[in-house]
Amino acid sequence: MKTKRPRLTAIDRVAIEAGLNAKETPYAIAAKLGKSVRSITREILKRLIRVDKHGLKGGCVNRCIHAESCEKRGICIICHWNGSALCARCGRCNKVCKAFTEKLCSKLRRSPYVCNGCTEQRWCALSKKYYHADAAEKNYRTLLVESRKGANITEEEVARFNVLLKELTDKGQSLHAIMVNNPEMFSFCEKTLYRLVNGQVLLVKRGDLPRACKLKPRKSKPQECKIDKLCRVGRTYADYKEFLVSNPGTNVVEMDTVEGTKGGKVLLTLIFMPFDFMVAILLKDKTSRSVTQAIDDIFYNIGKWCAFDDAETVKLFKSLFPVILTDRGTEFSNPRLIERADEASMRTRIFYCDAGAAFQKPHVERNHENLRKVLPKGNAYFEATTFDNLEQKDISLMMSHVNSYPRKSNSDETPFDMFAREHGERFIKEVFGIVRIEPNDVTLKPSLLGLEIKLKKLS
Repeated sequence: MKTKRPRLTAIDRVAIEAGLNAKETPYAIAAKLGKSVRSITREILKRLIRVDKHGLKGGCVNRCIHAESCEKRGICIICHWNGSALCARCGRCNKVCKAFTEKLCSKLRRSPYVCNGCTEQRWCALSKKYYHADAAEKNYRTLLVESRKGANITEEEVARFNVLLKELTDKGQSLHAIMVNNPEMFSFCEKTLYRLVNGQVLLVKRGDLPRACKLKPRKSKPQECKIDKLCRVGRTYADYKEFLVSNPGTNVVEMDTVEGTKGGKVLLTLIFMPFDFMVAILLKDKTSRSVTQAIDDIFYNIGKWCAFDDAETVKLFKSLFPVILTDRGTEFSNPRLIERADEASMRTRIFYCDAGAAFQKPHVERNHENLRKVLPKGNAYFEATTFDNLEQKDISLMMSHVNSYPRKSNSDETPFDMFAREHGERFIKEVFGIVRIEPNDVTLKPSLLGLEIKLKKLS
């Protein structure tokens, strides 16, 4: 009988770091800990961290593979050397040169895959990778907690339960009776079903149950319904930064959602950098299924523009959405369906910001201010604007005005004009439904959509 091997502990990780610092091989470390070599190697590769510090204190650091043969001069608009010196000898070369390709240490491609114990790191200018026990343990604990968060239920199951429970609770039946009469529908216990109801995962509320209103509910936060609990593995903000270093010059699309009233329609917002051009799509609810459908609709519109040439459609979509950066909302918890056009074709890459770090996608957050001028969020005195009475044509009209508003950060150009120079006005209209508005006709008030700001009723 095959026994389950125990997981690595914090003490094991300290031993791994100590062994690497002492130049021991993964084979020697594995033998010392009584683990398989594969387990040790996988642990190192999975938990290593990238560090951009370098040696050569006071000297110029150039990590480009073309550094020795490069003859370029005057790449920067303002050159401190007036174009007299080679750009390869300047510290800014790697940040501004479009031909920059990072040189990676060949030793990191083979065991032990990290710089621990390397005698050359003091004067090495290349990016480094280290295995640190504390960081590895923290990463492991975070992954363990995240994977167990939220409700263990898919959106398809939620939709199926909503139909059955709504029908039977309207007839006055309790959850216990429903589970007794329909055992084939449920793969979990009665307590879990009550937890899903109390956690607001299902449409059925406590007030719909026969006796629940007589009992005081326990205080708890609404549960998340996450599709892929390991969706952020390999897609963290650290992975995002590493991807940009490996692919310099890649344009980024920041993605987020904007809520109206709780439980109602929401907006999916996408901002294309460096143009500050924003697209907003009205979703019927805040679920991963609605987000995926919205991205698929954009893909379909691009396909129609490309006369349904599959290869050309994927190519154009990938040029528009090379990288998507978003937050950790449950509506973005199914990245595989967003990233792939089909099993064979990758159409984009998705990465997630750190928890509570909205500042890592500042452009989309800042541009929401313009949306809130038309769709006020609400405060202590005024009610929040509901999106339930809006249609996509209303949102497209709003985005036409928002994108035709000049930005000081873009030298007073409008995002529409900048994006149109790259892709054309006809493309923007047919794919995103957005048109150019004359400067003096731009309106950023609720009156644009015929909305009125309502005062909250005093209780």
